Amino acid sequence: MNTNTVGNSGSSRQSSSDTALHILVVEDQSSIAQNIADYMEIKGHTLDFAVDGKQGLSLALANYYDVIVLDLMLPAMDGWEVCRQIRTQATRSIPIIMLTARDSLGDKVKGFELGADDYLTKPFALEELEVRCVALSRRNQLQTDHSISIGSLKIDRQKQIVSRNDKEIALHQIPYTILLTLAEAYPRVVSRSELCQRIWGDDLTESDSLRSHVYQLRQVIDKPFDKAIIKTVHGVGFSLEKDI
Repeated sequence: MNTNTVGNSGSSRQSSSDTALHILVVEDQSSIAQNIADYMEIKGHTLDFAVDGKQGLSLALANYYDVIVLDLMLPAMDGWEVCRQIRTQATRSIPIIMLTARDSLGDKVKGFELGADDYLTKPFALEELEVRCVALSRRNQLQTDHSISIGSLKIDRQKQIVSRNDKEIALHQIPYTILLTLAEAYPRVVSRSELCQRIWGDDLTESDSLRSHVYQLRQVIDKPFDKAIIKTVHGVGFSLEKDI
């Protein structure tokens, strides 16, 4: 596939969505991956890349992504198996777009049966890929339950209201984002790098910034109550524990 076929349809830095996405692209053809990167990053999105199926699965399970763009014909593990394992192992719903030159009805049916949300055949327009990513992310947010309950902790994602033992807790944006990320991943441990990516994207931050925000979060989520629910996993990151 050449650059003209993949096609950058414009140089505007404005995304088709007001929300920048964190996208995982699992694609072993470097030219296609580079074209996607050039277009999507100009539009304001953040991308991670994997060059084989095993690496893609590992990244998908270890990090927070709004959408996964998944090629079918991959070394080490094909896209179908990657999709199947994401659906069986992931602790949250992650929209998956299968990207492939295989356009038979049987291939599409198999992809959907294994849990794919959309299917885009090569050659493709980069503008269409972005529009589909944005649409899937929006749909996933609408379909996901707005309320998360973990023991006495309750989070209303739609209203951004947090409570514990039915007592409402006021949080600033960054501590709220940390808590929401831990709750969405529960009971998985969330790495420090994943939290930093969720909060600041690729912007460089001071090493103590995350620690400071986690401390602030603990002051209001844990300290006033009998049992702490934010757990530090040394050398890895953080997780939530049920208190009841």
